[in-house]
Amino acid sequence: MTVTYLKWGKPAAERAQDDAKVRATVEAALLSIEQRGDAAVREMAESFDGYSRESYRLSDEEIRSIIARVSDQDMADIRFAQDQVRNFAQAQRDSMLDIEVETLPGVILGHKHIPVQSVGCYVPGGKFPMVASAHMSVATATVAGVPRIIAATPPFKGEPNPAVIAAMHLGGAHEIYVLGGIQAIGAMAIGTETIRPVDMLVGPGNAFVAEAKRQLYGRVGIDLFAGPTETMVIADETAADAELCATDLLGQAEHGYNSPCVLLTNSDRLARQTMAEVERLLNILPTADTARRSWEDFGEVIVCDSYDEMLRVANEIASEHVQVMTDRDDWFLAGMTCYGALFLGPRTNVANGDKVIGTNHTLPTRKAGRYTGGLWVGKFLKTHSYQKVTTDEAAAMIGGIGSRLCHLEGFVGHAEQCNIRVRRYGGINVPYGGTVEPKVAAE
Repeated sequence: MTVTYLKWGKPAAERAQDDAKVRATVEAALLSIEQRGDAAVREMAESFDGYSRESYRLSDEEIRSIIARVSDQDMADIRFAQDQVRNFAQAQRDSMLDIEVETLPGVILGHKHIPVQSVGCYVPGGKFPMVASAHMSVATATVAGVPRIIAATPPFKGEPNPAVIAAMHLGGAHEIYVLGGIQAIGAMAIGTETIRPVDMLVGPGNAFVAEAKRQLYGRVGIDLFAGPTETMVIADETAADAELCATDLLGQAEHGYNSPCVLLTNSDRLARQTMAEVERLLNILPTADTARRSWEDFGEVIVCDSYDEMLRVANEIASEHVQVMTDRDDWFLAGMTCYGALFLGPRTNVANGDKVIGTNHTLPTRKAGRYTGGLWVGKFLKTHSYQKVTTDEAAAMIGGIGSRLCHLEGFVGHAEQCNIRVRRYGGINVPYGGTVEPKVAAE
């Protein structure tokens, strides 16, 4: 089996240098927020976003005034998209059941799904107002039952973007802040004099936002480690042509200057035709300045000699968005194990998933699809277990076995927790620090 790269992206060493610069910048900014609170946040907002106001939180009156500027058609479209996201999130939530089972006579075990109590949702918007990101984070958190949802988005052309604010408000945000980048992430996670910190951060963003979330992980929860948008098109000549492949690659390359876009195919002809079509489209695409940088620095074209090899390479790359247009889409669905989301067949596309179809568009990047899925209603829920013993017989039986297992590990104090139940509920005189002799072999 052979794999041929007709086009390579930026070398890994150069990408690592870029990451190191971002890491240092974020570390210094977060330390400043921790030490100086609102003053640091204000300085960053003025410096990075060129935006200053007395309070970065929008009042209820401001929210109403801003939303009034959204056209009826745009509001209808936002409501439709949020309905799709809510409906799918609710179906997912309904699948997550609290359980309680009697595993042995008198022994009851269970778990409950409890919402995270406060969440900060970041909605990108400095370059492109990411209206859909509000649906994915805010509306989904609402379905999960999160009692405090705050949302932050940068100013767009010097002011709050009406459509983004509308989507946040309709989604169920309790507090809305016009803050972007590191200062938004840091303020929500660390807290300031005027912003109470949250328990969890969610939402996509640029490299600085992603790095800020990474550095804050542990202090707060996060949805996932997210880097720049990635897309992979898996195609053969039976289901796709060069125009379709090139359009789907550039449709995600326009996100930023460092958005990886990969064509994976078993057809050398389709690969070369797609590369030519990309160049043609870049001459007419309004966002070509951004898309061209991504394509030149992070675009790859890979030709494999078999479908098995295509599947292997796809799972190895573990791209965020994987569009499959082949004569065996369901075969890829069955075989793909590492990815963010799949888009099967030429009739669907990543933009539908990003904006309206109902699945969540906050997805794992940088190979994180190997160990996690994307944002979904379950990310906002914590599964907590509980147990209770309701009979004397069960307390004595479990306690006896527990005592011996504690001694097996050398934990005498642990064993005494079991022994006292054996004495009280089983009527067996176990000496302090002793162990319970078995009556029969444990099964």
